[in-house]
Amino acid sequence: MTVHHGTTAAPTAAAAPVPASPRELLRDRAAQVLYANRTGTSTVPSHTLYPHQWSWDSAFIAIGLRHLSPLRAQLELETLLNAQWGDGRVPHIVFNPSVPLDAYFPSPDFWRSSTAGRAAGAPRGRQTSGLVQPPVHALAAWLVHRSDPGLSRARSFLPRVYPRLVSWHRFLLQQRDAGGGGLASVVHPWEQGMDNSPCWDAPLSRITPAPPHSYRRADLAHGAGALDDRPTDLDYGRYVRLAMDYRDGGYTGGTGAFAVEDPAFNALLIASEHALARIADELGPIRTTHTARAERLTRALVERLWDDTRGQFLCRDLHTDTLVPERGVAGLIPLILPALEPSVAAALVRTACGPHFGLGSTVRLVPSYDLLGPAFDRHRYWRGPAWFNTNWLIERGLRLYGERERARRLRGALLESAESSGFAEYVNPYTGQGCGAQGFSWTAALALDLLEGLEETEGGARE
Repeated sequence: MTVHHGTTAAPTAAAAPVPASPRELLRDRAAQVLYANRTGTSTVPSHTLYPHQWSWDSAFIAIGLRHLSPLRAQLELETLLNAQWGDGRVPHIVFNPSVPLDAYFPSPDFWRSSTAGRAAGAPRGRQTSGLVQPPVHALAAWLVHRSDPGLSRARSFLPRVYPRLVSWHRFLLQQRDAGGGGLASVVHPWEQGMDNSPCWDAPLSRITPAPPHSYRRADLAHGAGALDDRPTDLDYGRYVRLAMDYRDGGYTGGTGAFAVEDPAFNALLIASEHALARIADELGPIRTTHTARAERLTRALVERLWDDTRGQFLCRDLHTDTLVPERGVAGLIPLILPALEPSVAAALVRTACGPHFGLGSTVRLVPSYDLLGPAFDRHRYWRGPAWFNTNWLIERGLRLYGERERARRLRGALLESAESSGFAEYVNPYTGQGCGAQGFSWTAALALDLLEGLEETEGGARE
């Protein structure tokens, strides 16, 4: 028997909870945004401004979701690809039938996909738009697979999405090579994703706008400052006219009144071709030409869109067969490509950090348009504000070409801006003040990727 002398020992005090780190708090806030924007098996960019599923949004969202739930990330991409058209296109909007028609314009009754798009193979059971968006999807699929290869193989994720992604790229390379130089062209500013960029002003100037009474803008009903942040009525009328004409033409052809080769769109296509090569290697044995195609497209990109005097890529207006002289952030996105000539990559870094984009000196995030350009507007949609997806891509490109300190500073600025702006859609490049929608999904998703997936994204960038 043990004999105790003196007083009994005091009970052990419960350990004080360890306070969450700033990184953990930011991660939790980003995760809450994505959970709040979840609708079934997909994620809306914003319940207020964008209450449906958007194509390139879902690709970026999946890249972030893989750090929370690889399964949800796979479902995000699968849900989008389930609305793919018979001709291979992935529509830029997949509509949620439970959302009222007046919540967003253009709504399903404008696009009439199941009737106007019947000849192009529009799905009968889903209402979609007839336009497309940048092809980030294969890159997203590869990164999602790598986040949990065991789950991916158990669900046959890659075998199911690979043929759909190949068909998607085939559509772009065969039906959208309007310039005959091997690059994909876009038929509407909404397809390129940077809708209101000054790079489109000249090509759009020849478009007669739709009459104002023929449509109702839903985007101006969301918050103070919307008139100052959103496209003008004149530009929006031209967007509507282009979409109407494309719809009335059965959603076919790539040489309408607006036909442009864009460097960012094609750079993302090339990056996704590299990703398809990795996917094919994983699936093996598949005879593939993805790497050779990516290299051929990279050469075409440089030959057709590189401007040595400006030190960046420019858009090509196929109606005039001339380069558009405006400097947009799209011209820096090819920095993500692994096979650029060192001189081209170095020039892109100099341009990003020079007076026109000011990275690391005038501003902390790369603006969407030339700081010195005549059309620069620090608030208006894609005419100057900094966006998180384009800066995420440039951060990858900086790391790819050995600019690790610049990449580190940009990564820090992205995370600080995401937190301070409430995960805004875009921000004033000078002040970081949030603009557009709050709680924006790709902002939260890409913040998660920067927080949680640095090792994976470095591997993805090299690939």
